[in-house]
Amino acid sequence: MANPTHRHTRSRRDKRRAYWKGRVPNLVACPDCNEPKFPHRACYNCGFYNGRKVIDIVSKDK
Repeated sequence: MANPTHRHTRSRRDKRRAYWKGRVPNLVACPDCNEPKFPHRACYNCGFYNGRKVIDIVSKDK
């Protein structure tokens, strides 16, 4: 198998690596409890989605 004949420049290498970065997750406020939640997902805090209760949340009592 052939090896590269010429070395790639730093700018060419860095252009290839430009998209390897972390993203901050997009969060919105829940309309019922105002806790941050992912869009188009049920709220983990209150269990509401689209104005309806879809998940029964069990509280942790110590």
